[in-house]
Amino acid sequence: MNEEARQHPEELPENAPKKDEKNGGFELYQLLRDMVYTLVAVTIVFVFIIRMVSVDGSSMYPTLHHSDYLALLSSTICGDPEPGDIVVMTVPAEEFQNEPIVKRVIATEGQTVDIDFNAGVVYVDGVALDEPYTYEPTYVSFQEIGEGLEYPVTVPEGHIFVLGDNRNGSSDSRYAPIGMVDERDVLGKVLCILLPGADEDTGKRDWSRIGGVS
Repeated sequence: MNEEARQHPEELPENAPKKDEKNGGFELYQLLRDMVYTLVAVTIVFVFIIRMVSVDGSSMYPTLHHSDYLALLSSTICGDPEPGDIVVMTVPAEEFQNEPIVKRVIATEGQTVDIDFNAGVVYVDGVALDEPYTYEPTYVSFQEIGEGLEYPVTVPEGHIFVLGDNRNGSSDSRYAPIGMVDERDVLGKVLCILLPGADEDTGKRDWSRIGGVS
């Protein structure tokens, strides 16, 4: 073999490409930049688009359980509430101290709500609702304690009428201090259960409950 044809690595021509000493620093810069962009994107999503909230109490049982963690689509994205939506809102009633509560939308502006508390049936615009999601029929009116509404009642513009699925264990639009909820007080629509709450008796979680709610 011609020894002159062999070149030792230390004897490469002067014009041979050399490793860019700055590559390592540039790659680190790109990594940090991508991390910052990702953090900003995640922050925007979880502050302005999707929020996480937890359920306090059993007013939405059996659909939602105490201590469930929920994904909430911000009201700025999901638009106006519609009947059947499960929404999180704040209410001015003193006992709630503007803490978020979760309820189901029953009627929106212009619709008329009537409730037959003897039969436990809710009517919207004269039509009885089919409500397979409730724990039991709607018997509690709050009129017994002088805090109920007079029916039928028409939902004013820009407001919604809400009820808890646990009808006889929920303070909602039937309760005069809450009444019709201003749409501007709605924080967002519940998308799904992220983490089921632990059973108060057994401490176990029903993982099959993860997912969308209706």
